[in-house]
Amino acid sequence: MPRIPDIFARSTHITEKIMLKTNEHYLVEFLLQCQPGQPKTRGNWEVDHQGTPFLLPSIGGITLNVQVGDSAFGWQGDHIEPGVSCTADTQKPYEHPNVAVQIYSCAGNMATVVTGEAKGATGRVIGHHGGSEHVIVDFERDVKEKLLYTDTIIIRGKGQGMKLTDYPEITLFNLDPALLAAMKIRELEGGVLEVPVTTIIPAFCMGSGIGSAHVAKGDYDIMTSDLETIKEYGIDKIRLGDFVALQDHDNRYGRAYRKGAVTVGIVVHSDCLEAGHGPGVTTLMTAATSLISPVIDPEANIADLLGIGTTLKERG
Repeated sequence: MPRIPDIFARSTHITEKIMLKTNEHYLVEFLLQCQPGQPKTRGNWEVDHQGTPFLLPSIGGITLNVQVGDSAFGWQGDHIEPGVSCTADTQKPYEHPNVAVQIYSCAGNMATVVTGEAKGATGRVIGHHGGSEHVIVDFERDVKEKLLYTDTIIIRGKGQGMKLTDYPEITLFNLDPALLAAMKIRELEGGVLEVPVTTIIPAFCMGSGIGSAHVAKGDYDIMTSDLETIKEYGIDKIRLGDFVALQDHDNRYGRAYRKGAVTVGIVVHSDCLEAGHGPGVTTLMTAATSLISPVIDPEANIADLLGIGTTLKERG
């Protein structure tokens, strides 16, 4: 691993608090209705970043054997979404009501199956994928085995608009208050928050999705076409559901390079073969300056924090 810059080093002057103050009491909570979306394919050969044609599983579907906590690498697929890929309208993914489900669903939100053989089963929102306009929900495998593509899932959408009362220069997106509380964030001197992540990503590795107008839906990708670089920065060790830090990326008003900025996101889909693509990241926290101080923690993954999917201990 390369040396982590000083602004990302762990501070020795830490003030512990039980919970960060937020405006949670004023957040709007919606019931959002969706259903599993069928696996998608472009129906023809695609070409990887080396010019080699491929025909492999891709986005969407009820993915039985891939879940949060599993590696984002090694799958015989491209843009694989763990768990259940949900949509409000399979015919109009870029229109209402699917756009609303995308924007108002936040990582950590509870999802409940309300029809069919799996009725009553619950899962957790992981994030959203802009390439498919899906909200990705983790359910246990036995639940997924019972689901149909006509079943209805209700997400308790809460989190959009959440603010850190004592840290107005840090902006939150797509984050359930309960997940924020579970992230083991610590307050440092000087108004800085120490946020556990598994990996620190250099700015030059970010690709597809840069320049998007806002980050309240979709994701953007960590490029993995250069094997030497992904090994140098430990990117090849990323798991689905990991919290990762993006150096020099400001996501407050879209996805942009800004020196000194820091963004923290969650990994929502697998590695990719196409040029400019790789594991996808949904934005959770961002600041234009180094008010977010990432610290490496191998268990900084939604699976480990919420006890879902494949935890690090289960992986061995």
